Amino acid sequence: MTSSHEGSPFRITTVCLGNICRSPMAEAVIRARVADAGLAAAVLVDSAGTDGWHIGEDADPRALQTLRAAGYDLVHSGRQITTEWFLEPGRPDLLLTMDSSNYATVIGLAPDEAARERVRMMRSFDPALAGLPAGDPRLDVPDPWYGDHDGFGEVLAMLEAAAEGLVADLPLLLDR
Repeated sequence: MTSSHEGSPFRITTVCLGNICRSPMAEAVIRARVADAGLAAAVLVDSAGTDGWHIGEDADPRALQTLRAAGYDLVHSGRQITTEWFLEPGRPDLLLTMDSSNYATVIGLAPDEAARERVRMMRSFDPALAGLPAGDPRLDVPDPWYGDHDGFGEVLAMLEAAAEGLVADLPLLLDR
């Protein structure tokens, strides 16, 4: 799974429903872990949503507060993923979905098998969940938007565990 363009950074896009809670949080966590691993020049991280309700909007204030309290920075503007994302120059090399519904939607957008192979669920990188098949709801990162502030902290803990596993696997991903 090398970068889609020789000499270009490896691109990771995190994906949730609206691109205001889970995927921007995952973007911030992965970006920080990648930087900590000394791979910031080799790996670019961004995020998108499967629906366009929040295009151009900042992340949910509760997500931003949770991230900042944990020491993460995020500058964000909501975006929507489309089939064209798989075809354009600078396309993502790895798309990390937040739940089984997002996974199914992104797989449905993928124009071919090669594109589908670039789609994984975020928590599939959590070592505690190793071996669960793609699309398994046990890999879901629950959407905290519907709950109270505590849900954002729980989501952050899930994302941090998965990000640790992802960064540990990055050398293998970068060498494919």
